[in-house]
Amino acid sequence: MSKIQITKTTASKAKPDERVLGFGKYYTDHMLIIDYTAGIGWHDARIVPFGNLPLHPAAVVLHYGMEIFEGLKAYRRPDGKVQLFRPMENVRRMNNSARRLALPTMDEELGLEAIRTFVELEQDWVPSAPGTSLYLRPFLYASEPNLALHAVHEATYVLIASPVGSYFPDGLKPVRIMIENSDVRAVRGGTGEAKCGGNYAAATRAGDVAESKGYSQVLWLDGVERKYVEEVGAMNVMFKIAGEIVTPKLTGSILPGITRRSAIELLAHQGITVSERLLSVAELTEACEKGTLEEAWGIGTAAIISPIGVLNYGGQDYVINGGEIGPFAQKLYDDLSAIQWGRGEDPLGWTVPVPEKK
Repeated sequence: MSKIQITKTTASKAKPDERVLGFGKYYTDHMLIIDYTAGIGWHDARIVPFGNLPLHPAAVVLHYGMEIFEGLKAYRRPDGKVQLFRPMENVRRMNNSARRLALPTMDEELGLEAIRTFVELEQDWVPSAPGTSLYLRPFLYASEPNLALHAVHEATYVLIASPVGSYFPDGLKPVRIMIENSDVRAVRGGTGEAKCGGNYAAATRAGDVAESKGYSQVLWLDGVERKYVEEVGAMNVMFKIAGEIVTPKLTGSILPGITRRSAIELLAHQGITVSERLLSVAELTEACEKGTLEEAWGIGTAAIISPIGVLNYGGQDYVINGGEIGPFAQKLYDDLSAIQWGRGEDPLGWTVPVPEKK
């Protein structure tokens, strides 16, 4: 594929106040688009002014949900430079999702170069206030206008970006979580390990019910036996039980989170073992009753760490660590965030510098 063509906007937008960014409320001046055509491959890579996308009413994505996406961030270092955190892992996971949804995969180096080139152009949009970052959303969808269900012949890859605020503007406050035992998020052999929109749409109803009862999110159980813990909301989850750090084993119905993997690898580097195993809701509630569930937290790109202060199951609330963030989760957050924002050492070589704007 030829070089990425850049058409700069002639009407740059004013940057929003970094104190009130929120999440996904503002968008940068440009977006990146690459087209795919069967028999040709990826072509016409271009960065253009941000705007609406043309979409035929019969586009496959609208009727059969053939769509995937990723989420990663660009961070402003203390020295003013910009860096990415493990972007190749997002490129690879997006290809894995594409294979599951029968969408075209992209050469890894092309995928990484597209992200770096785009962020290099938009780096003035990377905020510098504490906890802020530039959220990157690559997505891929079947754009071919055809109501017949068959292999994808035309697809479109798009990358947009949004400056976002700190996930915890008032500090890492623990959240209230309800264990869901009616709806299921995914089953083995389905799309649970792919990052596709359908997974999130299917999870919305249970989330709404939990919110109506005063809980922030749900903790999902496996879709077959309704017995084993899987994910919390849109994040992976980890626990400290009687000194053991536990996270549900990836069985094919759980999204393989990059922050989850990074935590496991960083802790291993520090000499701490994380047990990736099946964890039943019975074991979890028993640990709550015995007081051996010392800490619990969600883990993902948006929050890094989201401590869990209350866990509800069967109508009963279990308070974890007095409803406060535990020391282990706090240190893990501090260590990971220091690497991402360039405030500390990067012992495993995860960060990727973005060239300064020419």
